[in-house]
Amino acid sequence: YNGKCVFCRIARREEPGTALLPCQYEDLVCFRDIKPGAPHHYLVVPVEHMGNCKTLKAEHIPVVKRMMEVGKAVLQRNNFSDLNDIRMGFHWPPFCSISHLHLHVLAPASQLGFLSRLVYRINSYWFIT
Repeated sequence: YNGKCVFCRIARREEPGTALLPCQYEDLVCFRDIKPGAPHHYLVVPVEHMGNCKTLKAEHIPVVKRMMEVGKAVLQRNNFSDLNDIRMGFHWPPFCSISHLHLHVLAPASQLGFLSRLVYRINSYWFIT
């Protein structure tokens, strides 16, 4: 836990302005992005402080898979079912504003605005899927 990390505080329910969405795993939380790039834009975050995606190793594959499951589930709970029109990924350092692992879940990808298409561009130098 890092008390200076806003995602650590959100995960521990210490940020009353951020509503947590239902999540099927106790070690993950999900909430809406404060600057949405699409009609549906959620962040899936481990409760335990983890560095950015550059620090991921093979042993983190299960947690990343669970993060993706949570992302798909939150979309489906919010009546978005076209899983072929979604974008999920991580910002690659130094392009991540918060150094706590977080998966961006955006839908519909076909409705990303011009700037969001750049910021969340598939497998660019700054965003990896």
